[in-house]
This record gives sequence, structure tokens and C-alpha cells, in this order.
Amino acid sequence: MSALGPADFRRLALALPDATEGAHMGHADFRVRKRIFATLGVPDARWGMVRLAPEQQELFLRMDPGAFTPAKGAWGRQGCTLVCLDTARADLVHDALSAAWRNVADAAKRRKA
Repeated sequence: MSALGPADFRRLALALPDATEGAHMGHADFRVRKRIFATLGVPDARWGMVRLAPEQQELFLRMDPGAFTPAKGAWGRQGCTLVCLDTARADLVHDALSAAWRNVADAAKRRKA
């Protein structure tokens, strides 16, 4: 298994429907309907973050505890999950990004209704 890099994470995130790249607090973020579903480069370039629901986070932590870890504090308790690009499998990163995208896109759609 080869390590993912920031370019791989970016490519996977931007392949999702209507995903756009922006910047937030000095690092890249990925949005759908103007809401962030993932970020890249926190705490450094070897890491990404996906906005999962707590039960989704638990699932990814069980599938690959070496690649997924909760963000610190309240963000982590709410499901924000760090992804170590050096160890994560591309298929699981794709699945995590897809879940985060769906969570944010569905929430934004409900707000408009």
C-alpha cells in the first residue's frame, strides 16, 4: 500500500458532485453548498479532516485505527475525524470523504427546505 499525499486527498474530495476548494484559517477546505465537509493540512500536510457523524467516526476508527483519529475536543466528539494520509487506504479515504460530503450536502438541503 502506498501512502496518499495531499494531492490525492484533494483529487478525491473534488471528484464529489459540486465540491469546491476554498481556504479557511490558512489551509485548504472542501465545500458543498458553501459548507465545509473536509479540510487538508491540519495539523500539517500529512493530515486531512472529514466531518463525519459520531457513529460514522466510530466505524472508521474500527476499520483503520492507524489512519483515523478523532479531532481534539468538542470537534472530535461531534464527529470531526483526522485522516493520516501516510497510512490511510485510498478506498477508505474515498468512503470517508463521501460520507462527509453526504452529511453536509443533506444538512444544507434540509436548511433550504
